[in-house]
Amino acid sequence: MNLILKILLNAVAVIILAYILPGVSVSGFGTAILVALVLGILNLLVKPLLVILTLPITILTLGLFLLVVNAIIILIAREMIGGFDVSSIWTAILFSILLSILESILHSLLDKDKK
Repeated sequence: MNLILKILLNAVAVIILAYILPGVSVSGFGTAILVALVLGILNLLVKPLLVILTLPITILTLGLFLLVVNAIIILIAREMIGGFDVSSIWTAILFSILLSILESILHSLLDKDKK
């Protein structure tokens, strides 16, 4: 049940950011749920491989290249999901940063309700 609630919160975060950010669009809440699921799966399967492959440049940039890795994950999701669009890599980087912040806030609110 907790996993379903987290996916729904991530979908809400995607919808909010699509509304706020120019260059990001989601066709509906069903698509946002699909985006949340696909991003979760890509973060689980593809991101560790990308992090290992880009480790030298990540070390040279003191970890800032991980923002680009996150943006690449979002752009892969864009290609996989119809109805989800991100206009550029810069928008994907900003979307990634704001999505992480918003998800953290929403998940912390969820954890406060349990206590």
